[in-house]
Amino acid sequence: MICPVKHSPQKTRETEDAMNATMRNENNYIGYEYRDIAASGDMESLYVDSYECFGWQFEGRQSSLKGITSGTVNLKFKRDRKVLNKAELTRLQRHFDSCVSEITRMEQSKTNYASVVAFTIGIIGTAFMAGAVFSYLANMIVLCIVLAVPAFIGWIIPYFAYCTTLEKKKAKLEPLIESKYEEIYEICEKANGLLYNS
Repeated sequence: MICPVKHSPQKTRETEDAMNATMRNENNYIGYEYRDIAASGDMESLYVDSYECFGWQFEGRQSSLKGITSGTVNLKFKRDRKVLNKAELTRLQRHFDSCVSEITRMEQSKTNYASVVAFTIGIIGTAFMAGAVFSYLANMIVLCIVLAVPAFIGWIIPYFAYCTTLEKKKAKLEPLIESKYEEIYEICEKANGLLYNS
């Protein structure tokens, strides 16, 4: 035979109060704002780690979206609409986004400039080769040889010109890129302080 357990009125009241509090917490609605960011693959970790400082929670990633260039991922975030210090966090977030854009632009300019130099030399070499071909067709063999030499040089040099120009551009831009990363870390530190120390 099972004996019924007797509860004291005080314990029963405490249990009911705890249950009511739990039900009230479950009924509290949290409104979220959502944000999608198209980021290059090498900036994905920076966005995921840093956006947390602005109150955003990482939801996931999606790659190869229509209208987005290859090598770009779509990062999904959400944030409580009533986050503390929202205006200041948003201002810092915009500053962060600006720094990331500048870093991306500087990284791209390294290869873009080197490519322009290499292509220019290659086109000049091709122009000399065209002159050499027309000279050959006109039976001007000496002129053909004279024009063919810079033509071949113009086809060989672009690779070395690209590598040299790229290294020079990297040496010039690396300190600027590093200073932007330092600026990002300071921004995230301020944002983290606003988010958690308020």
